[in-house]
Amino acid sequence: MLLRASALQPHLNAFVLIDAEGARAAAKVSEARWRNGAPLSPLDGVPTSIKDTTPVRGWPTRYGSRATDDTPATEDAPVAGRFRAAGMVILGKTTTPEFGWKALTDSPLQGTTRSPWSLNHSPGGSSGGASALTAAGINPFNHGNDGGGSIRIPAAHTGLVGLKPSYGRVAQHPADSPFADVISQGVLSRTVRDTALALNVMAGPDPRDWRSLPVEPRDYTIGLDGGVRGMRIGLSLDLGHVTAEPEVAALVAAAAKRFEELGAHVEEVGPLIESLQNAFEPLWIGSFATRLRQIPTQLHDKLDPGFRAAAEMGLTITLADYARAYEAKSKLARDLALWHEKFDLLLAPVTPTAAPPVETLYNSEAFPRWTKGAPYTLPCNLTGQPAASMPAGLTRAGLPVGLQIIGPPRADHLVLRAMRAYESTSGWMWPQANVLETLSKL
Repeated sequence: MLLRASALQPHLNAFVLIDAEGARAAAKVSEARWRNGAPLSPLDGVPTSIKDTTPVRGWPTRYGSRATDDTPATEDAPVAGRFRAAGMVILGKTTTPEFGWKALTDSPLQGTTRSPWSLNHSPGGSSGGASALTAAGINPFNHGNDGGGSIRIPAAHTGLVGLKPSYGRVAQHPADSPFADVISQGVLSRTVRDTALALNVMAGPDPRDWRSLPVEPRDYTIGLDGGVRGMRIGLSLDLGHVTAEPEVAALVAAAAKRFEELGAHVEEVGPLIESLQNAFEPLWIGSFATRLRQIPTQLHDKLDPGFRAAAEMGLTITLADYARAYEAKSKLARDLALWHEKFDLLLAPVTPTAAPPVETLYNSEAFPRWTKGAPYTLPCNLTGQPAASMPAGLTRAGLPVGLQIIGPPRADHLVLRAMRAYESTSGWMWPQANVLETLSKL
């Protein structure tokens, strides 16, 4: 595993750091526990990684930025601490765009991360290092977080399972970042059961995160095979304002039909959400501006030009702009919660396009953030409800497309159940032959 990770690193550029010595030591201790019949959890000894927006004790947290330093973290974030407590082996830290600001993964500090499906295409972002590792078969699942689609988008672009849990289901630290009230912690994996096992380990409150939800006495693997028969499911290919590429829309529509075969009632629904840009632009660029103010001005030239441009625009946001955006956020959450009184689940695309080429300039005229970057995924970060990406199939060019499954507030178990029902009938075999073919050429 470590040999494979090291061999693929020059091609995928998925790791920020690999702690081979620490991983081997942790694996030996785990092996001894299993031999003694005393594993710490079902995941004891399973290898994983942590995204480099998240502190791990003894390692720096660089956020993909040359404006940060290599001071080691003095404590684990909750997710890293819970992985250790479960006996898991943390291989290292994975790449992210600068401060996780975009749905592609390239940064001034680490360069460009590439997809195992096609080295000319992005694995998505901002958890792109995690998606590249998982899709390349390095290990079963890898940590990511999602503040606007950063688990679901890379999962869609690399043919993986990606659940954004309910906001607060997994505690986070630091919990005072500019984006803390929209981010959920999770993993990118190959199977729904692996996702449920990981959530069992990750879920729960932490005193460092006052927003974290109380303990839910639930094993997320129980009830996975309950099916969706009798459920009422809405399907929206545009959410009322998004235009997906025809091939993406067709694959998602075909994937949705499988729920009818499983006994659910699937109904195309009318417009649900107005365009988010006018209401929510102040939240995003205002948060970027908050981050910019934390960085000494002499280091601003080291920043990703795209991030810096958005952050400097955010300096013009007023308190009234920000307050109006939060009012709109509350209204959106209320409107979708009321919608879910009639529908158990909502199906939609994850992204309007398949994975873009690695040279794509994010938030440019050719790839605007609000119409091509994260228009399908951002709503669930604003409302906090659980949402997942499942593989919907491949484009004619052989690139994966994702089906999004969205549940009511805090109904993570229901989303997982629907994910597993879809997985059981989708015929999706991981990994596909062309993934192996790509890697065999490395």
